[in-house]
Amino acid sequence: MAHPIKHFRTITKHRHKVIANCLRAGIFRQGLFHDLSKYSPTEFIPGAKYYQGTRSPNEKEREEYGFSNAWMHHKGRNRHHYEYWNDYNPKTKQIENVEMPLRYVTEMFCDRVAASKIYNGKSYKDSDPYTYFLRIKGKNRMHPNTEALLDKLLVMLMEKGEKETFAYIKSLNIKRRK
Repeated sequence: MAHPIKHFRTITKHRHKVIANCLRAGIFRQGLFHDLSKYSPTEFIPGAKYYQGTRSPNEKEREEYGFSNAWMHHKGRNRHHYEYWNDYNPKTKQIENVEMPLRYVTEMFCDRVAASKIYNGKSYKDSDPYTYFLRIKGKNRMHPNTEALLDKLLVMLMEKGEKETFAYIKSLNIKRRK
């Protein structure tokens, strides 16, 4: 059974949380463009069809087909996903992880915090985004420098809270622009 209204509300609520987080992190303009592809038919229709409210609809689509067409579309258009940052290295003749620019690591951090709040609701803790990150940490899924920075930010969130972590991230983004 499709749930287009519930899916729309969930992705819009998530997007608004990411925009607010991006403002706190010093990349507000980038936040305004966050996840707009989720409103495209390629992503929205499967999202409504596989909506559950407690996890990404892409996971349910994968269970049915062995892959998620919506996710394939999404990750190829949204640079805040580490999966976007893989390319063929002509020297090694291998597909390799490429280091993500700071602004996209920042957006990825903002996205993970917002998603954890949406899916965990009132039981959200500042350790939830780090717990989610542990599923892939150390598995060569992203460039080592990208992984180290994301790890640092998520540990800081867990240990020092949002206020201090977002202030630190904002200072990094201000330095980047100078």
